[in-house]
Amino acid sequence: MKLWRIKTRLPFFILLLACAQLGNAQTVDEQTLWFGIVPQQAAEKLAKQWLPVLKLLSEKTGLKLGFATAPSIPEFEKRLADGAYDFAYMNPHHFTVFNERPGYRSLARQRNHVIHGIIVVSADLNIESLEELAGKNLAFPAPGAFAATLITRAFLDSHAPGYSATFVNSHDSVYRAVAEGLFDAGGGIVRTYNKVDDSFRKKLEILWISPGYTGHAFAAHPRVSDDALQVLQEAMIGMEATVEGRNLLESLGMNGFQKASDMDWDDVRSLGIERVSLD
Repeated sequence: MKLWRIKTRLPFFILLLACAQLGNAQTVDEQTLWFGIVPQQAAEKLAKQWLPVLKLLSEKTGLKLGFATAPSIPEFEKRLADGAYDFAYMNPHHFTVFNERPGYRSLARQRNHVIHGIIVVSADLNIESLEELAGKNLAFPAPGAFAATLITRAFLDSHAPGYSATFVNSHDSVYRAVAEGLFDAGGGIVRTYNKVDDSFRKKLEILWISPGYTGHAFAAHPRVSDDALQVLQEAMIGMEATVEGRNLLESLGMNGFQKASDMDWDDVRSLGIERVSLD
C-alpha cells in the first residue's frame, strides 16, 4: 500500500477532514504521525469523533497527528501488518498479533474498562436464547473483529450450531442489517451499539453479553520515538482534567485513558485465538 504525499497550503485541520473522507492513510508531510482508527463505523462518523480529539492532542503535544482509517477491518489489519500507522487504536486480538510483528507497543487503553461482545436481534423476532439462533443467518463485522466476531462466535458455535455467518465490514453495518431484517441476529460491542443511530437501535434488542476482556489498545509503531510515545501518553491521560477533554471523551463514549503495558492483554492471549489471516 502506498501513502500519498500531499503538498498544500490548506489549514492542517481542514486537510485532515478531506483525508478522512477518503478513508485512507495519507501523508501531509514527513512530520505527520498517522493515527489509524479501527473502522468499526463509517469513515465519516469516525472522522467526526476523532478529528477533534487528535487536534487537541496535537496542540497539547506539539506532534502533528493525522487521522487515518481503512475501508474495512481486513484492510485495516493489512495496514497494521505493513506498519502503515505510526499510532493505532486496535482491538485486543489485533494488539496481541501486531505486538509480535511489526512490534506495535502499548501506549494507553480506556480507563477501568473491559470489552464485552454482544449479540443483537430484531426486536420483532422474540428470540430469547442463543439456542434459538441455530440455523439462522447472522451478520458480523469482519473475521478478525475481537469481541463482535471472535468471542460471540465462540459461544454461538457451542450453543447455536448450524448458523451461517456473513461479514459486512463494520459494526454499524451489522446493526443496520439486523434492524432492516436482512439477518436474524448479529455481533457487536456495547460501545458501538450505544452510538448507533436511534432509528436503528429502537428496532434492536441485546440478546446476550459476553464476559469481559481487556479492551482496545492504543499502540505505537516501533519507529515512533520513546519521547513521542511518552508525551502522547501523558496528553491522553490528562484529557479528563479539562472540560474540553471530558467533552471529547464523552463523544467517544469513553471515560478516560490509563497507561497500558503489553502484558495487560495476557487475558486475550490466553484464549489461544487463531491469528488473523492476511491472505
